[in-house]
Amino acid sequence: MPSPTDSSPGDVEFHTGYQPGLIGRTIEMHAVTYARIAGFGRSFESNVAAGLAEFVLRLDNPRNEIWAAVHSGVVIGSVTIDGEDMGPDRAHLRWFIVDESVRGSGIGRQLLARALAFCDRQGFAETHLWTFQGLDAARRLYEAQGFALVEERPGRQWGEEVLEQRFVRLASPPTS
Repeated sequence: MPSPTDSSPGDVEFHTGYQPGLIGRTIEMHAVTYARIAGFGRSFESNVAAGLAEFVLRLDNPRNEIWAAVHSGVVIGSVTIDGEDMGPDRAHLRWFIVDESVRGSGIGRQLLARALAFCDRQGFAETHLWTFQGLDAARRLYEAQGFALVEERPGRQWGEEVLEQRFVRLASPPTS
């Protein structure tokens, strides 16, 4: 696995669309990360696996996309935009993860920027994401990109009870 000392944003390639191994590696990064920081287990990993597998089969829809950050042939980050599951004109930012070995390197910021640029090009009025309280670095990243917290509620959608949070980014008005 790459380490922060041998991977910088300049060493990373960004790919759009499905590539072999992307689903499995994205699931692995989620499972390992969230087991460590939140105690999530098989329910969480199974939900990520099922949802991501179903989503990838819908990549033929031009309003859906997936991006991967790759270093030395290894996927070290990914993010998706699901343009179908939240209704018309709403994008759903999902499965955003960066390997723990490269956190803080700017790779996550670059992935998020690509995903949000896609949302803007597609003309989505809103982009939504679900997360949970306590992921402060991610929250700062979201808020820096124009997301605002609009809802909090206790929930178990990830297998353990957490304070779930929904963030929304409204589209910027067109400039003339």
